[in-house]
Amino acid sequence: MRYTLRQLEYFIAAGEAGSIRHASEKLSISQPSISTAIAHLEQELGVQLFIRHHAQGLSLTPAGRRLVAEAKRVIQMAEGLYAAASEVTDQVRGQLTVGAMVTLAPMIMPELAHGFMSAYPATEIRQFEADHEQLMERLKRAEIDIAITYDLQIPEDISFLPLASLPPHILVSAAHPFAGREEVSLRELADEPLILLDLPLSREYFFGLFFREGLEPKMYSRSSHQEVVRTMVANGYGYTLANVRPRSDLALDGRRVVRVRLAGDHRPMVVGIATLETIRKSRLLERFEAHCTASISDLSLPGMTAPDLPG
Repeated sequence: MRYTLRQLEYFIAAGEAGSIRHASEKLSISQPSISTAIAHLEQELGVQLFIRHHAQGLSLTPAGRRLVAEAKRVIQMAEGLYAAASEVTDQVRGQLTVGAMVTLAPMIMPELAHGFMSAYPATEIRQFEADHEQLMERLKRAEIDIAITYDLQIPEDISFLPLASLPPHILVSAAHPFAGREEVSLRELADEPLILLDLPLSREYFFGLFFREGLEPKMYSRSSHQEVVRTMVANGYGYTLANVRPRSDLALDGRRVVRVRLAGDHRPMVVGIATLETIRKSRLLERFEAHCTASISDLSLPGMTAPDLPG
């Protein structure tokens, strides 16, 4: 065999990204290294894997699409050797691909993954960030081993273990009249301009808070990027609703946002871990699940501030 597993990984990344540049950014590998790996595979296998589009990236040929699927199976089988070795030697080692809800990933994943790899030095955590729907699809296709996400429309073939509840709150600028309040009601917010975090299922959750009280929010702007929303709020464009509690109260431009409790009893977002029900869990996956259970709770979440105390 005159190709390597690493070359296959580079080929898979380029096929999924549709671009050498995007694959390079995802893997933190130079673009020439990925191009060289693809060229070697094409020569070794005797097939054209990609159609090159000038300034528009790559698209897989029919042969390339089939070989991406086969390459993934080869990588999975190779990684299975680590799982088998762990079972025999009682050691925890190998690579785990962890998906995380895009709004949770920047806070939870660095501390969570670092803590796990420090406890088990022979392991590697690969991270994938996406919205909830994409995470569920990736689990079903066995492209990720586990997902850290919310309890939003969990498919029947996905197992979800709840770990922590995140009640909704509002964010306003430091100069906003509500910034000095202990709590604010949805009725008071109804006529205020809303900057919405616009992600699939999340938007339905936030709108549902209003609709259940017979109210309709006054939309000003929306974005799928959490930091864009926070920066607009910090600059006084309006308020936003959120569940996550970053330890920093600064937006990316250095302006401050203020978190205020949302009055009333509202359904929280529940953070938990999701896995495919039919999967045979390796020792590595079981240990990571145990690490998540020990690290994530109502009283303490990696990367987040402590919860508000009632009253």
